[in-house]
Amino acid sequence: MAEDSTYESMLCVKPEVHVYRIPPRASNRGYRAADWKLDEPAWSGRLKITAKDKKAFIKLEDRNTGELYAQAPVEQYPGIAVEAVTDSSRYFVIRIEDGTGRHAFIGLGFADRGDSFDFNVALQDHFKWVKQEGDLAKLEASQSSAPKLDLSFKEGQTIKISIGNIKKKDAGGAKLRPLGGGLLPPPPGGKACGGVLPPPGGLETLPAAQPSTAPLLDLGSPVAAAQPSSDMWGDFTSAGSNSNQDAAKSGWVQFS
Repeated sequence: MAEDSTYESMLCVKPEVHVYRIPPRASNRGYRAADWKLDEPAWSGRLKITAKDKKAFIKLEDRNTGELYAQAPVEQYPGIAVEAVTDSSRYFVIRIEDGTGRHAFIGLGFADRGDSFDFNVALQDHFKWVKQEGDLAKLEASQSSAPKLDLSFKEGQTIKISIGNIKKKDAGGAKLRPLGGGLLPPPPGGKACGGVLPPPGGLETLPAAQPSTAPLLDLGSPVAAAQPSSDMWGDFTSAGSNSNQDAAKSGWVQFS
């Protein structure tokens, strides 16, 4: 027979446990530690829990020499290989085998409650991992057997991408530039005076004034040129005396 090369891992080690001979179970109500002779254990030694692949092993060894006293293979937990008693959390019933097909049930007890807790948790964690590995293997098998989805492009196949929230620039929305010469455009909706816009080159040019041959005022017959006088205020004096009469004839009003 070829030697088994499967790696064996260590799950738990407790330096002191006790083994008890237990009476046959009379009913299906479960085992009770109070029915055992707890002060007279059949054997005391060291406990190890190891795992090889999916199976766990409870090994009872001599604490000094390491010689194997008994071994209980565990394929599932909780199960028939390990069963807790109904009246205490420190005692269990395990099913040991000798490798030839023979098996027996013995009582297993821990002196400390924390050791029994670690024993329980080590078995729970191992079989939780076994369950997860089994679920993962089933999932991979189902995915490998399922037809693969082909997402590649076929010959001549194209896709169209629509990008929203983009507004086109309005060509008619350009800003008006100010006219030359510093003039501002007419207000929106308004009209230029007279309907004629100012020339773009600058200010509006006015036509040259035409000389008029008609006299502005009809002053009557021409007045003889004033003679020079030695009195420098004489002209102003004479002008003041005749101003009212001239104003009345010409239509002008004098402001004093």
